[in-house]
Amino acid sequence: MEKIFGKTEGLKKSELKRLSNLYRRRIPPERVLTPELAQALAGLSQEIGRPISLLLDREGRVVRVGVGDAKDLPIPEGTRGERRLSGFRLLHTHLAKGGLSRPDLSVLFLNRLDSLAALEVEGGRPSTLHLAFLSPPKALEEDWRILPPKPYFQYLDFDHKAEVEALEEEMARQARVRELVDGSGERAILVGVDRGEGPEAEVYLAELAELTRTAGGVPVKKVLVFRPHLDPRYLVGLGKLEELKSLAYHENASTLIFGLELTPTQAREIEKVTGLKVLDRTQLILDIFALHAKTPEAQTQVELAQLRYLLPRLVGKGKELSRLGGGIGTRGPGETKLEVDRRRLQERIAHLSHKLQEFTRRREEARRQRKRRGMPLIAVVGYTNAGKTTLLQVLARGGEPGEDKLFATLRPLTRRGFLPGVGEVLFTDTVGFIRQMPKELLTAFRATLEEVREADLLIHVLDASEEGAMGRYRVVEELLAELGVEAPRVLALSKVDRAAPYDLFYLQERLGGVPVSALKGTGVPELRKALAEALLRVGVRPQPWAQAPQYT
Repeated sequence: MEKIFGKTEGLKKSELKRLSNLYRRRIPPERVLTPELAQALAGLSQEIGRPISLLLDREGRVVRVGVGDAKDLPIPEGTRGERRLSGFRLLHTHLAKGGLSRPDLSVLFLNRLDSLAALEVEGGRPSTLHLAFLSPPKALEEDWRILPPKPYFQYLDFDHKAEVEALEEEMARQARVRELVDGSGERAILVGVDRGEGPEAEVYLAELAELTRTAGGVPVKKVLVFRPHLDPRYLVGLGKLEELKSLAYHENASTLIFGLELTPTQAREIEKVTGLKVLDRTQLILDIFALHAKTPEAQTQVELAQLRYLLPRLVGKGKELSRLGGGIGTRGPGETKLEVDRRRLQERIAHLSHKLQEFTRRREEARRQRKRRGMPLIAVVGYTNAGKTTLLQVLARGGEPGEDKLFATLRPLTRRGFLPGVGEVLFTDTVGFIRQMPKELLTAFRATLEEVREADLLIHVLDASEEGAMGRYRVVEELLAELGVEAPRVLALSKVDRAAPYDLFYLQERLGGVPVSALKGTGVPELRKALAEALLRVGVRPQPWAQAPQYT
């Protein structure tokens, strides 16, 4: 006997058998229902005194039978994407008069069903049929389109297949238009959470959009949710998730990106409710690091950070990974599979940690050789995309061109340079910082950041043209304190050619610093002079040729 879903408690075996026989029914793909199916559903629903729900595929085959309302029937994953519906339609009975309920329509929308139909039952006979389809994403009406209720036999000749094909064609057309306008990147809805931070919450959300673009996504909408207390299951609440699902449908977005780190439970529940891919800020940053990791060391560091993030989120999904039967201490095959996966991850983490130790030893040896040569080391630090790499290219001999992207530099570059009054020095670039830096990344890149701790002097590069520059300055200083960095700093206010005069004046009043534009060369001599004076103050001895002409 085929499985019957929903509220089956108290039903007789004969009734369950008749319900199971509904799996043998089939209707033409172009029809909503047949007279025989309508009569059978109405009679059986009246007999058991409960609604009956059928899930059908596009071939008209019954794939699931349930007892209860539409929301009581679990719907499997279909073929849905931004250009397609799920490939399933739902037909259920109503024992009382009334149209499609809000929960009915939510089932239609959240599962992107081909259609949803409700058949009223009067005295054991089929009566009025209510039928609804999704609206095209850019339609002016609601998320769904409800057709006029009619006696069920008036819908017998309705061409259901043509209606679904027309809707999918319109969805595909709108998707193609968006690709032409926005490019073919993954379209995402960004969700920020304001827990009382005020204007800073807007800054965090703008930064999330920048991260999304750097990762190759297309941020189509930004939503800021005021939520003093987070929902432990859905983060922003079930009602807000349904709004986000509706927004994603109308924007043809397939991904939700949250500005906070989600717990494994929250990520799983949000994905289940919305049917969308769900990412949090940490995953997004890890994706960007993976995208930019080119060297073996950077790739090892990023993979290690990703595995450490994944390990606590490795949980069973559904009964196939649940504990099955047995006595005390007995573990079912599902849990065994889960433990095997976890053990493999732990073994891989141990292997990568060992590789990083090898890289660390090489770096330590390189640092010892530099110290023997007696060349001062200046580390360039700052918020991501503050202009560190471009400035290093100007100060040092060679270097790599900078990019207007977040975390464009993952491999620390060390280059020689010259400071008048001091002589030859070494400049080293570092990984950019960001607020709420994922702890997995800080752990994985700690060996790389040792370069900062060993430096004789730091250049703190602050983008003077960026809104919220003061906040970014504090983020970098707090992370340096967390890393135990005590080296003296010289503040370089970068990108002054793009900064507003008042903003630049405000930063200089509050923080001091040397205004500089690496692209135009503005302020570079003054910065060299400030660096030389800072090195002399910490006891660095000038080299005999310290007054030699500067080279580039």
